[in-house]
Amino acid sequence: MIPPASPRPAQLGPLLARCRLARGWSQQRAAAELCAAAGVPTLSRHEISRWERQRRVPGGFWLGWLAVVLDVPLVALAEAAAATRRAGSTRATGPGRAALAGARPAGRRGPGRTGGTTRGGGARAMTTG
Repeated sequence: MIPPASPRPAQLGPLLARCRLARGWSQQRAAAELCAAAGVPTLSRHEISRWERQRRVPGGFWLGWLAVVLDVPLVALAEAAAATRRAGSTRATGPGRAALAGARPAGRRGPGRTGGTTRGGGARAMTTG
């Protein structure tokens, strides 16, 4: 006899939203609680929204603090994060990412750029590869 298949692990976004709403917290409040617990003042409600919509998946640092703040076992969050990554529903692993990178105007360096021009005085064309 074949044992019944275990249910698929929950994806992270809906799990985070359920846990947050069960506490009666807004995304802003969840971000403030995470910042206070982790001692990092830079997390905003926008990042909470991205996690819940599965546009991004938090890394180990934030998963650990989410477990503490939401009082959820870390293993449950880690399994949900892994299921979300496998499903490919995050922006970083979603289809079309490479195509979008090639569509940037020449001279743009992406989200981490520090200024409007490239160093060395001239604009460089982006290459994809």
